[in-house]
Amino acid sequence: MPIQWFPGHMTSARKKAAETMERIDVVIEVLDARLPEASSNPMIRALRLQRQRPCLKVLNKADVADPAVTRAWLDQYNRQPGVKAIAISSKKPGDVNRVTAQCQMLAPHRNDTLKPLRMMIMGIPNVGKSTLMNALLKRKVAAVGDMPAVTKSQQRLDLNSRMTLTDTPGMLWPKIEHDSDGYMLAASHAVGTNAVIEEEVGTFLAGILLERYPVVLKTRYRLDPEQLDAAGVLEAIGRQRGCVIRNGRHAGEPDLDKAAIILLTDYRQGALGPLSLESPQTRAAMLAADAASIDTAPGAAASAAGDGAEGTE
Repeated sequence: MPIQWFPGHMTSARKKAAETMERIDVVIEVLDARLPEASSNPMIRALRLQRQRPCLKVLNKADVADPAVTRAWLDQYNRQPGVKAIAISSKKPGDVNRVTAQCQMLAPHRNDTLKPLRMMIMGIPNVGKSTLMNALLKRKVAAVGDMPAVTKSQQRLDLNSRMTLTDTPGMLWPKIEHDSDGYMLAASHAVGTNAVIEEEVGTFLAGILLERYPVVLKTRYRLDPEQLDAAGVLEAIGRQRGCVIRNGRHAGEPDLDKAAIILLTDYRQGALGPLSLESPQTRAAMLAADAASIDTAPGAAASAAGDGAEGTE
């Protein structure tokens, strides 16, 4: 099932962000280090490019991401024009202190009380924007919660006499193009629970673990990965943790929804250890596969032929 979630307040948040973009110097885009591209809102990129604003990509939650994969993402982002990327955990003061220093390097002309550096924190829900905001200001000014869309309005605060910081609500985009992105976002709790089926998301996550981190399943749940597929992982977790259906014609069978919640909760809390849901290589492979499926879809050839004929007139 394709996952889409775009509450009404996100439309107004986008409009407000577009207005504020005119008056800031650097965009701080907070990403989930475990899924940097899936958690990057294309609307944010469009807004900052329109205003020609440099961007600091902050790969947050790096402490629970695969460090080798994170390094690969940093290499890729740091080759992009107008972009600087760093990996941090917003719970570590030493990491947080790097953020403003990197922003200053992106806008060296804004460095005094007459021309303070104006930064805006942006990102999708539940990537840690508010936690980062509080850490930078060294006091609680933004509500923090595990549920997405906790912050619903902008607030601008002075970091010091030479720096200002604007926090923005988490924004998704109206249509998530790639199904796997939707599942990664759902697994990481960036979309509301009313938009997902936990069993489907858990099965997706189990498939990634089987393919890339089978030892996690073996050590955390005492499973034999070689004997299971993704659905089998949920069944095994359900039986092991006593998640069985009690009544009805399916009584005694594993409760896959509850098993999925166990797996997803462990992932969201970092109990599975450092792992990443996508790498530059898997991202490229996914995009290539999606493009190929579009090219081979029924009617694609006819559409292409029609486009070509129109172009020759």
